[in-house]
Amino acid sequence: MRWSGQALDADDGALPGLERAGLVRSVQTPEFEGITFHEVLCKSALNKMPEESTLPFSFTVNAFRGCSHACRYCFARPSHEYLDLDAGADFDSQVVVKTNIAAVLRKELARKSWKREAVALGTNTDPYQRAEGRYRLMPGIIRALTESGTPFSILTKGTLLRRDLPLLKMAAAQVDVGIGVSLAINDAALQKQIEPGTPSPRARLEMIRAITDAGFSCNVMVAPVIPFLTDSTSHLDGLFEALSEAGASSVTVFPMHLRGSTRGWFMNWLAQEHPALIRRYRELYGRGAYVTPEYKRWLASRVEPLVERHGLGGRSEHRDVSAAGIESREAPRELVGAGAALTLF
Repeated sequence: MRWSGQALDADDGALPGLERAGLVRSVQTPEFEGITFHEVLCKSALNKMPEESTLPFSFTVNAFRGCSHACRYCFARPSHEYLDLDAGADFDSQVVVKTNIAAVLRKELARKSWKREAVALGTNTDPYQRAEGRYRLMPGIIRALTESGTPFSILTKGTLLRRDLPLLKMAAAQVDVGIGVSLAINDAALQKQIEPGTPSPRARLEMIRAITDAGFSCNVMVAPVIPFLTDSTSHLDGLFEALSEAGASSVTVFPMHLRGSTRGWFMNWLAQEHPALIRRYRELYGRGAYVTPEYKRWLASRVEPLVERHGLGGRSEHRDVSAAGIESREAPRELVGAGAALTLF
């Protein structure tokens, strides 16, 4: 079995939250120093969005809980507390892996009640974080969605998505596929401080080019914009210029919000690295999770002319799960093969 030599005893002090999640075993490996993978058997794969949601998808799929990208602002951090883990260091280093998610998803998609509603991947934690290189869950998820005729979208910071571009291109011939990349920091030094586990800005720009070269439109989430650190005209102008040169079709921009325990985790980092900003953040966020309406309007007035200047005002497609520039589409068929040699039959 995978990493059997590094398996920890799942019954030795396992947290109740992990036991409830279906813990099979916990694994550590030298390739991922400082990270523990908790392999679980999930009971369901599809997560229904609330009826009042205005987002352009009805269901989500998340193969992982926790994320080694370790973004200090991540809104999903509080979800780790449901597993009796903390939203800080545990979120970054205690990653839950739903090893059977593709098989469970396939069963759910085969139900007569399934209406082939849009599914979003990458809404809670990144589907192409480093663990995906070992567990290879995404190819099975993509095949299950495609063969059931279900449209889907992916949002990621992980350059591992390039591995699956041949499969995604084949999928897009059968169902609507949207691909989006998250890149909000073009300063490599700052990116390493705030998103220490993510690929570099240059690596993500190269991925955007690879996505567009494969025939997809690529929306970029320039989010979150971090007040007083990444909201300057020079930073945004340079980022938009780089995105345009890489082939991005459009951008989505919004400021950082700090919900629940994410707020404390980020503010502790800010106090260490940029203590002069603490007072301004308290004024900007008050006791809530969101910036003031005045800041939102100010940011919009700064961003809009830059978006127009760099031609990035096109319609966002990665969450509209559109054809993404690939026109021909056939009835769903089985996707088979491995790696770049995937074929249809």
